[in-house]
Amino acid sequence: MSDKSTAVYGGQAVIEGVMFAGKHVHVTAVRRKDQQITFLEVPRKPQPFLAAVKKIPFIRGIIGIVESAAKGSQHLTYSAEAYAEDETTPEEVAAKPKQKERWNLTMILGVALVGILSFVVGKLIFTLVPAFVEGLIFGQAFENKIMHNLLEGAIKIVFLLCYLYFISQTPLIKRLFQYHGAEHKVISAFEAGSELTVAEVQKHSRLHYRCGSSFIIFTVLVGVIIYSFFTWDNMVERIIQRIVLLPVVLGVSFEVLKWTNALRDIPVLKWLGVPGLWLQLLTTKEPNDDQVAVSIASFNRMRELDQQIIPSVVLSKQA
Repeated sequence: MSDKSTAVYGGQAVIEGVMFAGKHVHVTAVRRKDQQITFLEVPRKPQPFLAAVKKIPFIRGIIGIVESAAKGSQHLTYSAEAYAEDETTPEEVAAKPKQKERWNLTMILGVALVGILSFVVGKLIFTLVPAFVEGLIFGQAFENKIMHNLLEGAIKIVFLLCYLYFISQTPLIKRLFQYHGAEHKVISAFEAGSELTVAEVQKHSRLHYRCGSSFIIFTVLVGVIIYSFFTWDNMVERIIQRIVLLPVVLGVSFEVLKWTNALRDIPVLKWLGVPGLWLQLLTTKEPNDDQVAVSIASFNRMRELDQQIIPSVVLSKQA
């Protein structure tokens, strides 16, 4: 079986660009203000223990999420620095000391840690605030715990949809969501065996079953089910319970995501992944041709370097 039929790739939108994760390297391509495309190429160092753990169902999801948060933050930081540099005037550039192009280990670890902490804190807020709000509004209305869980899930979805809608109105986030759509289109085109040209890639959907946006909605739905197996007597117990069960919800949600992706070609069962696709209507936007070109450049560079062993973080430029 060819590599093209078996390889499974993922990616992430960054500011004015796209990151793709390969087997051996992560590559980010960013469109600069002068229309050049620059790359951040970060090799994946062999980690036998993590590789073994990531084969264990339910645990692999948590490990993968933490790893993605760490890696993603590094590439997002690179794109943010490139964007800030392009927005800086020549006078401001002259007034600042020249920065080194090469990332050192301390910087990489620091950015990765911030990414992990940001994800954990964000997930805790998103998990605990709806539980508190539901308890505050409906805590004394009835005793049925399953109904409380359903209302908590509904509040989470409302919070999520409102948050995504309002941030998507800002120009920078709207463009980020366009690059998210470009990332999905390239992966869909590759998986369909299409030629990776702008015209061919644009024919594909901006929605994809394996997206992290789908994972978010699954955490809400799976959480409602898992929380229904437990009871609480007061808000403190409820909050503690949510914190303790959070890794379980994340692990199960990851398996559900993989399951729905595996079943997406079965006529009836493919509908299991539809809620995640609906959410992507907010988290992705139709990209323009230039954005698709950046996504293709990132993907092709990743595929090229994936066949090589890269010793260190490398910054390069393409006209």
